[in-house]
Order: sequence, then C-alpha cells, then structure tokens
Amino acid sequence: MTSIVPLRDFVTRFTRLYERGLAPDGVQQEGALLLRDLVSRDDWLPEPFTRPHPERYSQYLLHCDPLERFSVVSFVWGPGQRTPLHDHRVWGLIGMLRGRESETQFSRGADGRFVEGDTTYLEPGEVAFLAPGVNDYHLVANALPDEVSISIHVYGDNIGGVSRATYDRETGAEKSFISGYSSEDVPNLWDRSKRGEAA
Repeated sequence: MTSIVPLRDFVTRFTRLYERGLAPDGVQQEGALLLRDLVSRDDWLPEPFTRPHPERYSQYLLHCDPLERFSVVSFVWGPGQRTPLHDHRVWGLIGMLRGRESETQFSRGADGRFVEGDTTYLEPGEVAFLAPGVNDYHLVANALPDEVSISIHVYGDNIGGVSRATYDRETGAEKSFISGYSSEDVPNLWDRSKRGEAA
C-alpha cells in the first residue's frame, strides 16, 4: 500500500532548512541528502502522479512551499519522451525514483550558440544538481525505450510559475515559456485521519 508519509516528512524537513537561515547553496546541498533519502524507496508516490501522457512528459506538482521558496514535482516520462534544450533560472535537484534518465549538458558560446557537452545517466536513488550560471542548460530524456521513468525534482522557487526559456540548439534562438503543471491537484499530505496518525 502506498504511504505518503515519506513525502510529508521530506517536505517538513526541507522547510526546516529555511528556518535555519541557510543560504540557497546550503539549502541545495543539505536538501540533496533529504532527496536522496526520499528516492531511496519507491513506495510513497500516489498513483495519479505516476501517469504518463501519451505525447509528452508530465510535470505534477507534489508540493509548493507557501512562500514559494521551493517546489517538489514528479516528472513522468513515457518511452522516448524528452525535453527541448531549456534552462531553469533557479537552483534545482533531480532525484531518480523509477526507471532511468539521460541528461545532456550544453554550454553557450559568446555568439549565443550552444555546444553539446557530456551525457550522463541517472539511476534510481541518485541525485543530480542544477545551478544557474554553472550547468543550467540541458536536455533531459527517458533513457528507457519501452518503460516509464519517474524523477522527483525540487526547485528553489515555484517552478511552474517561473519564466524560463527553451533554445534552438543551432541558432541559439530563445523562446520564453512558463511551464505550469500537468494537473490541477496536489497530494493531500496532511490528512492523518485515514490511518489514524496523530500529529
């Protein structure tokens, strides 16, 4: 049976990082340890937030901090699905929950064009970092040709409302976008009554 307790505990512990007054890089570094713990098990993500879309990857909001200091999202990748080359403009963490993901990094030259860098793979339980000005341009894909992959992302803002961009790899042309989310619902982290859990 799916128990949402690990996600609730993760959100609580992540919020406490801000209460300690950590700088953003400290939140990201310590938050990576919390995310690694969350994705070390695959028994907590509610089924509605695991469903692939037949044509494109899905981005389900799991939690957004009330002050929009961070958001937690499940990315669900159908076979062969991928992002365009894009940026984030905020720090990010990617934790692999299920399946396998490829990430191809890009660097931008003085002429605005992009140069393709290394491709790495994320396996279940592993966590990767993103930081503006360091490694913020990338293309991500489901590395499995016939299975769904799911990764859990944490961003230093309400990522569905951040103005970002996709890029033409050849010309460097930029197209602004705001991603939004794939569903209007979020998991109910706080109803303890169903399992008789006291606060």
